[in-house]
Amino acid sequence: MPDDKRSRDENTDDEQRQQPEREVEEVRDHAHEDRAMSGDPGGRLGDLDEALKAHNYPTSTNELVEAYGDYEIETQDGTESLEEVLAPTDNQTYDSADDVRSRLLGLIHR
Repeated sequence: MPDDKRSRDENTDDEQRQQPEREVEEVRDHAHEDRAMSGDPGGRLGDLDEALKAHNYPTSTNELVEAYGDYEIETQDGTESLEEVLAPTDNQTYDSADDVRSRLLGLIHR
């Protein structure tokens, strides 16, 4: 196919029509990234999320269960206490609220 002005113009028109679609996809992708990076996506930890932020670190699983064992966490099967969610794990040390949050969210997404 010869490279003429008409075919170049058609290609430019196609690219211009696709540009708004790409921009919408990029905005959608960035919005998803922001949600994924927030502390407690979906608010599954409820009030526990704020309590974890105020807690002193490092801390252990046993200390967390002692301090917050009755806090309710939203799971795939309903709600469970922090103690129930952490029951299958060994005593572990956590350096920050993010460490605890990651562990809890990992356990409830199984």
